[in-house]
Amino acid sequence: MTVFAQCFSPCGKYLAVANNYGHIAIFSIVSALSPDAGESSRLPILCFKGCKEGAIYCLTSTETFLISAGEGDIVAWKWADIHNKAPKVVWSLVLPKKGVFTNPEINCLVVDKKDQGSRLFAGGGDNDVHIWDVETGQLQNTLQGHEDYIHSLCLKNNGRECISVSEDGTVKIWDSRSCHEPIHTLEPYKSQECNRPEFGKWVGCVDLDQSEDWLICGGGPRLSTWHMRSLSPTAIFDTPASCQNFVMYHEETVISGGSKPLVNHWFVNGDIKSQVPCTPTSTYNISINTVSDSTRVLSVAGNSYKIDVCTNFGYKAFSLKLIPNC
Repeated sequence: MTVFAQCFSPCGKYLAVANNYGHIAIFSIVSALSPDAGESSRLPILCFKGCKEGAIYCLTSTETFLISAGEGDIVAWKWADIHNKAPKVVWSLVLPKKGVFTNPEINCLVVDKKDQGSRLFAGGGDNDVHIWDVETGQLQNTLQGHEDYIHSLCLKNNGRECISVSEDGTVKIWDSRSCHEPIHTLEPYKSQECNRPEFGKWVGCVDLDQSEDWLICGGGPRLSTWHMRSLSPTAIFDTPASCQNFVMYHEETVISGGSKPLVNHWFVNGDIKSQVPCTPTSTYNISINTVSDSTRVLSVAGNSYKIDVCTNFGYKAFSLKLIPNC
């Protein structure tokens, strides 16, 4: 089993995870953290089919909806229904088709939370970024320019700009309101400091710091920080023999995971702070619940039916278990 995606509920009490069989499982973080928690407290309280056929690759959330996508449509459920253990699809979105047999997977979703979650950005196998108005279900814009499928997205400038990274080795910065060419294109594999020909040129993860002055990305090339004004690399995060699938800024650090059973914690200058062993042999998603101190945890998902939970980010406290026959 592979868990590709995870997402905390807006209240911070629940964790949703999605796997390669198209299942979505809901865990109670409150129960799992209880002083008298046992094995049963760390099993799903609810499991349902989120995709008719194939895997779910991404999850995101608004204050109202849990949204999933993968091999099929983008689908939304109300968190209120999930809490009541009665999930029903409340709306779905379909990618525009480029050809008769085109049914591309969706690898990444991001919600414009600065705009009250009213816009949804999706990227995947058709090489495009699609932008929907969540309230009306109308496709607002499509950003075209990548030559291979898109792995990850993040937003800048209150959603007015979108950053996408792709298998084609590029990082593209777009005006999300325009259908024209990207504002800027970065190519990390062409940088001598970042290039690793043995791993290819693909870029699999991206994030911005809180100031939005610094961008971090990686994949085949080394994980690297880029100054958004000069568009040049300023720090290298070296992970020998490992490609990074996920990266995030958190407070004054960088957290990443990839093709080794480790969660990497970095100083922003590229020096390693700590490496925390994890259960998944490859990590695809790391998420932090920051809603309240009582449920503040870091969770790690990847090539395992176990989702590691770190109450202190320096070690694994326990694992949630997504049972195979969920």
